[in-house]
Amino acid sequence: MGCIWIADIKYDWQGDIGPLPAAAGGRLAITHCCCDWPAEPPSSTQKARADWSRGREKFREQWANEVGGEWPSGPDRFWDGHHIRDLLHGGDPLDPDNALPVPPETHGVLGQEYPACYAGGSRWAQPGPERPYAD
Repeated sequence: MGCIWIADIKYDWQGDIGPLPAAAGGRLAITHCCCDWPAEPPSSTQKARADWSRGREKFREQWANEVGGEWPSGPDRFWDGHHIRDLLHGGDPLDPDNALPVPPETHGVLGQEYPACYAGGSRWAQPGPERPYAD
C-alpha cells in the first residue's frame, strides 16, 4: 500500500562528564505503513475516540513525565495527539507508542494523507530518497 514518514525527531545533547566535554545524539523516524487492514466497525471507532477523549489529559501528563517537558501547545490550545496507527484501523487510543503531539495544521494534513496511503497507488507507495537527511 505505502508508508508515510510522520515525524523525524532529532536528539542532541551536550554537557560534561566529569572534567571532559561530551556530546551525543540520534534520530528517530516515526513512520506508518498502510496495510490492507479492513476498517474497524464504526462502533469500535466511536469507542476508541471516546476512550481517547476520556484519557487524553492523563495521557498528556504521562507523556510529559516521560520526555521531561510539557505536552506542546500553541497560542490558544494544546497540540493534537496524532495516532500513528489510526483509530479507524484499530489503533490503540491510549498506547504511549501510538500517539504523538503534532501542531493542529500538521494534524489536518496527516488526516488528509492517511486515506491516500490506504487507497494504494498513491505517492506514498513510491520509494523515498535514499538518504532522507539533509543536515
